[in-house]
Amino acid sequence: MADKKAQNQKSFDMAVQTLTQVAANPTTPKNIKKSLTDLIGSLKSSDDPMSVRAANAISQLDDITQDPNMPSYVRVTLWQAVSNLENIRE
Repeated sequence: MADKKAQNQKSFDMAVQTLTQVAANPTTPKNIKKSLTDLIGSLKSSDDPMSVRAANAISQLDDITQDPNMPSYVRVTLWQAVSNLENIRE
């Protein structure tokens, strides 16, 4: 049980780190940065269980990646964060 919780936390931290890097990248469009900053805030400050926060983030990231103005390398990086969040189960 504790091992699974540690694995969930590691996946969660990796996803947040990836999203933070994309939001800090100067080549990321401003509207994407704003969405990611809001998403990171909700991931870190929510009172919901980690699995609920991850599921909500996946849904929001799906919407964000549909933006036609998003550079393809940013989209791929966001999918990497989605993959990390999908590994979280409680």
